Amino acid sequence: RDEITPDGELLHQDIEGRNILITGAGGSIGRELCSEILRYFPKILVLLELNELALYQAELTLKRLSSIPIFPCLGSVDDSKLVKNLLTEHKIQTVYHAAAYKHVPLIEENPLEGLNNNVLGTQSLITDCMESEVSSFVLISTDKAVRPTSVMGASKRIAEMIVQDTANRFPKRRLGIVRFGNVLDSSG
Repeated sequence: RDEITPDGELLHQDIEGRNILITGAGGSIGRELCSEILRYFPKILVLLELNELALYQAELTLKRLSSIPIFPCLGSVDDSKLVKNLLTEHKIQTVYHAAAYKHVPLIEENPLEGLNNNVLGTQSLITDCMESEVSSFVLISTDKAVRPTSVMGASKRIAEMIVQDTANRFPKRRLGIVRFGNVLDSSG
């Protein structure tokens, strides 16, 4: 496929000078998002990650790339108390939600955990974001959400529907969904 050039104006609007939270920041996609976002000069970058080693490595890597303040936080998107605290303490304006279970075979073997993380985690996070008046929210989804044939794909499609419903209920907020296909060098 032809490469689509990013809309620089839109990226600056949602990133430059803003307080950003990335969920799943230690994952292959989350970490790459963080690297890209740092190029557009956010005010601060908050990293939320469930995996301790992944968070540690992401923080080290990102601090080498930029002098922008980076705040690592070990935890899950479904920990509402933690998320609300991060959103409030850091005055988060933009959220990129990349935290998800993405390995199809593992989610087929562990469907309830996949649904819990990908669906209920997204619902909890977006609810906290709307209550905290986050102005921009982007769900990182997958091409497997198109006519899903797996629990993982179905869980991400439901997460998309949650974001779409929230966008209808909060029309003054910018909520979006990005579907990635097979990402080179990603862990999924």
